[in-house]
Order: sequence, then structure tokens, then C-alpha cells
Amino acid sequence: MPLALQNISLKHLGTEIQNTMYNIRGNRQAQGTGHGPPGEDPPLSVEPWRTEQPLPSDPGTPGKDPADSPKSTPKSSLTANLIQKAKRQNSTFPFFAEGFTRTRTAQEKVLALEQQVLMLTKELKSQKELVRILHKALEAAQQEKRASSAYLAAAEDKDRLELVRHKVRQIAELGRRVEALEQERESLLQTAGLQEQQVQELRRHVQLLMDKNQAKQQVICKLSEKVTQDFTHPPIQPPGPPGAANRDFLSQQEKMEHLKDDMEAYRTQNRFLNSEIHQVTKIWRRVAEKERALLMKCAYLQAKNCQVESKYLAGLRRLQEALGGEATECSELLKQLIQEALQWEAGEASADGVELSPISEYDEYGFLTVPNYEMEDLKLLAKIQALEVHSHHLLAHEAVEQPLRERWAALGDLAPSVELKQLLRAGVPREHRPRVWRWLIHLRVQHLRSPGRYQELLNRGQVREHPATRQIELDLNRTFPNNKHFTCPTSSFPDKLRRVLLAFSWQNPTIGYCQGLNRLAAIALLVLEEEESAFWCLVAIVETIMPADYYSKTLMSSQVDQRVLQDLLLEKLPRLMAHLGQHHVDLSFITFNWFLVVFADSLISNILLRVWDAFLYEGTKVVFRYALAIFKYNEEAILRLQDGLEIYQYLRFFTKTICNSQKLMNIAFNDMNPFPMKQLQQLRMAHRERLQAELHELEQLKAEYLETRNSQGPAVPEGCTSEDEGEGDA
Repeated sequence: MPLALQNISLKHLGTEIQNTMYNIRGNRQAQGTGHGPPGEDPPLSVEPWRTEQPLPSDPGTPGKDPADSPKSTPKSSLTANLIQKAKRQNSTFPFFAEGFTRTRTAQEKVLALEQQVLMLTKELKSQKELVRILHKALEAAQQEKRASSAYLAAAEDKDRLELVRHKVRQIAELGRRVEALEQERESLLQTAGLQEQQVQELRRHVQLLMDKNQAKQQVICKLSEKVTQDFTHPPIQPPGPPGAANRDFLSQQEKMEHLKDDMEAYRTQNRFLNSEIHQVTKIWRRVAEKERALLMKCAYLQAKNCQVESKYLAGLRRLQEALGGEATECSELLKQLIQEALQWEAGEASADGVELSPISEYDEYGFLTVPNYEMEDLKLLAKIQALEVHSHHLLAHEAVEQPLRERWAALGDLAPSVELKQLLRAGVPREHRPRVWRWLIHLRVQHLRSPGRYQELLNRGQVREHPATRQIELDLNRTFPNNKHFTCPTSSFPDKLRRVLLAFSWQNPTIGYCQGLNRLAAIALLVLEEEESAFWCLVAIVETIMPADYYSKTLMSSQVDQRVLQDLLLEKLPRLMAHLGQHHVDLSFITFNWFLVVFADSLISNILLRVWDAFLYEGTKVVFRYALAIFKYNEEAILRLQDGLEIYQYLRFFTKTICNSQKLMNIAFNDMNPFPMKQLQQLRMAHRERLQAELHELEQLKAEYLETRNSQGPAVPEGCTSEDEGEGDA
């Protein structure tokens, strides 16, 4: 058998398995007939179900001959000979033990060989499945290589469009396969539901039996105690005939025997029910594990489908850029394909509408999942971004988000620690974020907070109007136009935001209101949903986290941070800064708003809220880290641009193209190290001194100009009449 297995070919596994089984059976028959000890019959057949053949008639019966019995197959005749021989051996007492031992030894050998054959067959099947999977993977890789080669080798646009159509057909095929898997999942879910109902019914039945058993056991215990008490302290009865006492004793003994039998029966029934419960529990666990595996497989397939679709849309966008504005047949077909791709939604892909996690129009905080760009090519880019974000979310759900949720669930009470810092950098799950943010805000404003302070400020605003009220009203309608909570006419969020901003204008009269505070307060409202909590979050950011004069009229600290960021970019990304300097690009036009509103207008909500999780705990250093990480994330794409205007256009929306939050977090907190706070403070002090000197010099120049202008008086050029003269002539 080892030599036979060494010569097995993996290309024709079915034929090899049949030949191996034939050789094993031939060897077994040879061992049973030609190589066995003399006088011993061959062992029983491998197929035990064929042994139940009609037995030949007994040779001792008159009028019947064994030769008259019908001629059966060799296996059945062999079985009949074995049975006759067993009868002859049983009739002779001295040879019974020897014959029975030999027959049993042969049967054990046959069973051992059958087990080996089954094990080898299973191993061959597993190897065959492995080879089949490897063949499929190799075939898929070769097809992808041939498709890429054909696309690169295509000389005309028609050939490339034909390749694109082929990819569309492949996408449709993948969609059908996903639909088939979803249908299989639905059937398994139905089966699991039925089994769950059966389990519940069995559990109820078992509970009833256990209650009944417990009640009977209590009755038995009471009766046993009573019988024991009667035996130890027999009641005093009047003297009677001697036979009556014996009859009472025998009846009580008989009752005790019946009770013991009942107890034994209940114990047996209890053991049986426990074994049934154990089996049902095992079945339920297997079904749950299978359902979880199917859900993971569906999520993985859907993520891959999103990736394929995003690559298809990216290919269409590149073809559109290559064709430009040429009015050809190919450009018309390309426009039609782009329009169909933009109108296609994941929920319409299947007829039954079965989707594991469809791409909804809004995310969990009300932001649009597909950004609303006005230009047609940017709309295509927005759809690609949405697909990439959805794909990353599906792939990271089981590997990253689920372990993170378990760590947050096991954290318990919050306290400053290294573990909490790492968890906040990785992001807070949605169900824990309101509680964590309230704790972080309390750490920041516990020395400023007093009971009833927020309501007191609101009452002050009702008495007289604040000068910043008009500017607040103007900015309310411009707050997050891509969020349904601030654009819906029936939403209560705009009124809440108005009250929070008015209360802050009375809380901090030196600032009152500054553009950008509306977006900070809006983010706090979306997460915390309470006006007072959002108000104190705004106070914590403006008065404790950000440096002083960050939101003043001069925006002194904001300008200082822009210069600090320039120094850090020169240190961390010198190649990028040299490229931007060559094209005279000033990054402060882009990054100033990042720092002022903490990326509220720049990043997608999934990444934005993770930035705020760490920002509320660690402070402004997180803003610098993520600003550097954003440029590092898109460094190669910026370096490929060779025109200043094109670079500015790309920098307007390039932060929205960041989809992989895990990659951005690793760049911010791992690749940007070292990042000491002491260095940041020194850079701020140096740039603040320079900026103050520049502002002082500007003030001096302004004062000198005004003094010179006033000394000259209102001079009128020759040939021109003054306003007074014009009025006199009139």
C-alpha cells in the first residue's frame, strides 16, 4: 500500500483511486484464499450488507439436497460456506474456541484494512480538492495576466473598449455568484431558524420535565424523611393482633421499594434528557459557526466586488481623460457607460434585493457617503471613493473593528493610561463614543463648569441680543450642506446649534463668534446629541485645547501654527516641499482651514471622528500629526503633477480621496515619529516672536502713512473741482 500511494498521479485522481481500491481488494482476496493457513476459509466479504442471503437447506433434512439450492454469486456462496462451517464447528465442542478465534482475527484484519482504505481515500480527496483550488487560482492569475497584456497591447480604442466590455461581463458574473451565495445564505438562515425553534421547544420540554422531576424528588425526600422518622420513632399504637404489625411493616417496605424504582427511573430519564440537550447544543453551535463563516465569506466577496467595480470606474475615468473632448463614437459610448455606472446602485443589483451591507446614501452620522460634486468627472471620482471606503470597511470589520469593540467593552471605568491612549488613537466604536467624549470633555472643563451655567447663558441671550447674532444666523445655513441633519427643514439640529453658539458668545465675550465655531459645535452635536454637552465641548476646544488667540480677530496663534507646519513639512517631507516650492504653491491656503475647524470640512466622517477621538485627549499635536500624514499619504500623486494650477485644483479635494483609515493612522502615529511636544512649543515661540515683530512693523508703517497723509491735507489736483465747488455751481 505505501508503494501504491507513492505512484499516485494528481492529474487523474479519480482513476488512481479506483485502481488503488481494486489493488487493495485483490490483495485482500489473495490473503484470504492463497496465503491463509490450510483448512481455513476466506474471510467475510467487505460489503457486510450482502451477507444476508438465503441460507442453503440443511443437508440432514430428508427430501432436499444442497445441490438443489439456487446458484448465487460467489460472494453469497462464500458467505453460505462460512455459515455452514461455523455450524459444523459449533456442533463439535473441542474445536469451537479455535474456529471462533480464527474467524474473528480475520474479521479484525478486514476491518483494519477497510479503515486504512477510508483514511487514504479521505486524504486523496483532500489532496484532490487542494489541487483543484490551486488550478483555479493559477487559471485566474493567467486570465488576469492575459487580460492586462491584451489591454496594454491593444493599439486602438475600440479594442480597449472591447476589453472593458469583457470586464463588465466578468463583473456581472461575479454579481450572479454573489446572488447565489446570498440565496444559499438565506436558505441556511431559514434552516438555522427552524433548528433554533426546535431547540427552544426542546428546552421548554426539558424545563418542564426538570420541574416535574424536581417536584417528584421533593415528594420522595419528604416521604423518605417520614419513613425514616417512623422507623426511628415508631408511633405508640394500642396493642393489637401480632399479624397487623407485620402487615404494616411489609406494606411500608413495599412502598419504599416502589419509591426507589421511581427514583432510579427519574435518574435514567434525567441522564437521557441531559444527553439530548448536549447534542442539541452542539448542533446549534455548528449552525452558528457555519452562519458566521458564510457572513464573513459574503462580506469578503462583496468587498472584492466593490474593488472590481471601483477599478472599472477608474478605468472609465482614465479613458475619459485620454479621449478628452473629442466627439467620436468611442467618446459617446464612454459617456453612456459612465452615466450607467453613476446611476447603478448596489441595492438594484439583485432582483430580490438581498444585500449583506448595501451602500446607503448617508452614513451613521448623516453625512453623504458619495460626495456631491458638480463636475461630471468628479462625480465619477466620488463614486469610486464611496466604493473604496465601503470595501475597506467590509475587509476591516472582522480583522480590526471586532477586536477593537471587544477591547472597549472590556475596558470598564475610564482613567488616563497608555492603553486608553492607544485605544483612542485606533478609534472609538460608535456605541462607546458619546460616553468617552463626555468623559474627555469633563477632564478639560471641570474647573470651568458649574451647574446651571448653560441655562443661565441662554436666559441672558433672551434678555438682550448679542452683536454676533446676525453672523451666527448667516452661518447656520452654511453648516455642513452634505449632512441631512442640517439640511432637512424638519430637523431640530439647526435650532440646537443656534442656541449653543449664542451661549458661547456670552460665555467668551473676547471671541464672541468666529467663523469655524459653527462646524466645531455641529460635530459635537452629531456625536453627543445634547446641547449642554456640545456647548462644553466647544468651550473645551476653544479655551483649553487650542492655544490662546486661536479664534481672535487677528488669528495670531492660527498663523503661527501654519508656519510651524511649514517647518515640520520641510523636516519630514523635503522632496514634496521642494516640488511645491518649485511651482510656487503656498500650502497655507489649504491647511489654514484644517487647523481652524480640526478637519471638519476635509476628511470623510469615518476618519474625521477618529481624529477627534485622539484630539480631545492629546491636544493639538494630533492635528499636526494628521496634517503631515495626509501629505505623506498623497505624496506620490502630488509629485506627478507638474503645473501650479493643477496642484491647487488637486489640493482642493484630495483629502476626500483618503479611504483607508488604518493606513492613515499608521502614518500619523508611527511614520511621523519622533514628534516631541517640546519641539512643537519651541517652534511656536520662535514663530510667534517673528510674527509679532512683523505685525509691529506693519503698524509702524501704517501710522507713518496716516501721519504723512494728514499733514498734507485734502489736496485737490489741478483741473479738478472739489465736491463743494460742484455743489455751489449746481
